[in-house]
Amino acid sequence: MAARQVYTRNYHTHMRRENAQQGRSGQMYVYGNTVTKPEYEPERRERRAERPKKRLSRETRRNRNAALHMNPGYVIFLTAAAIMALIICVNYVSLQSKLTEHSKEITSMQEELADLREENTTRENSILDSVNLEEIQEKAQNELGMGFATSDQIVEYDNPASDYVKQYDNIPEDGVLAKSE
Repeated sequence: MAARQVYTRNYHTHMRRENAQQGRSGQMYVYGNTVTKPEYEPERRERRAERPKKRLSRETRRNRNAALHMNPGYVIFLTAAAIMALIICVNYVSLQSKLTEHSKEITSMQEELADLREENTTRENSILDSVNLEEIQEKAQNELGMGFATSDQIVEYDNPASDYVKQYDNIPEDGVLAKSE
């Protein structure tokens, strides 16, 4: 009885899907006195007849047992290969974690460098803003006795054809190389 219910349920499920694919509205009832065969009949599985077991010869059984037996050298080789693979995997994961750690450290150092550069620029701008040239001029003239250069203190230099100057002697202490009269 349970098998028939499963078959009926599967059949109805199949018919609903098929009707939905063909655009029919899930009607399962056929009007009239003649019911046609469904377009789909489920395939029936036939049970295969079990083959009688053949008796294995003694040599065949011995060969099968020998094939199942593993040589100690082969077992040692497989164990060594598995251990090497495990070591390689562990080292790979370790290197990946170190790489991630270094990457995060580099990122934090780059952020710190950007902050320090910004702070340096801010301080430089504040220093430049705090410098008052009029105050410096007043202090130089009044406290240090400095003044503007007079015309006899100004020495003009004629630039020769070449772009460099050769210095043969040291510059004297008073700073005057030659006087023209």
